[in-house]
Amino acid sequence: MTKCLGCGAILQDKDSFKEGYTRDLDNKFCERCFQIKHYNKYSFVNLDSKKYLANIEKIEKTGDLVLLVTDFLNLDNIKKIKVKNPTILVITKRDIMPKGMYEEKILANIKGSFVYKIFVSAKNNYNLDLLLRKIEEFKKSKNVYVIGFTNAGKSTLINKFLKNYGGMEEELTTSILPSTTIDFNYININNDLVLVDTPGLIDEGSIYNLVGGEELRKIIPRKEIRPIIYQVKSLQTIVLDKYASLFLDDNNITIYMSNDLVISRFYKEKVIDDFNFYDINVLANHDLVIEGLGFIKFKKGGKVKLGLLKGVSYFMRKSY
Repeated sequence: MTKCLGCGAILQDKDSFKEGYTRDLDNKFCERCFQIKHYNKYSFVNLDSKKYLANIEKIEKTGDLVLLVTDFLNLDNIKKIKVKNPTILVITKRDIMPKGMYEEKILANIKGSFVYKIFVSAKNNYNLDLLLRKIEEFKKSKNVYVIGFTNAGKSTLINKFLKNYGGMEEELTTSILPSTTIDFNYININNDLVLVDTPGLIDEGSIYNLVGGEELRKIIPRKEIRPIIYQVKSLQTIVLDKYASLFLDDNNITIYMSNDLVISRFYKEKVIDDFNFYDINVLANHDLVIEGLGFIKFKKGGKVKLGLLKGVSYFMRKSY
């Protein structure tokens, strides 16, 4: 049995509606990965949480080192993933983190039994050599499993390892859309290291599940975030493109989201038909996190009416 180099599915030429389909078994990629790689055409494959948990159980039985991958805007997702293996926390996309936020402070506030915690940027080759040294230090065998939520940057990180430290010309399929990897995919970096790409867990409350590819390109930052500050002295509504709104009074807020979003201010309450609304009490020096979109830091405590697309989750946390 041969696996697709892109997503890890077993290649088959019998059923075009099932994962791994290819017209020619001599191909290296399934039809789905070929379309993503060359034409940016995407077909969704649903990977539910039960299958993900079954994958975690398989990984735990190996006892091998795990790389738990997340990104700067989705740090809290790691609390939802439990694995007993020795684990390195890898925070990707360091290049999008704003100036004035410090790695040391963020890492010190992240709790968990990690053998190591590190920021990296595959785009800028930041800390990749150090990550490789830590992998060599903590790995139990040559297999190292790469896990995390969809869109955390797992496949992009592995591709950069292939380019920097391996001799393989082909790359994994990468896409901003969820469920690009659909089965374990064993990637030989060198004779002593195999990175195992795994399907990403889909966060049910994330905005990623509700928007298409063009909108995801707007939502997911591709360069350093420039925080946007609003000083609110009277009742106002801040509208975050077509994805969220805040109706509030007398506060200073800083928005950490993609700078491609269109943000508008209205000096009255603005109700948007497609939103669900929540009356919440925010605390001073706390963040309102909107899953998949980013977060808003509040300098003062107070009441806020939050509007969100239906199906999107939010929570509060103490600011880093």
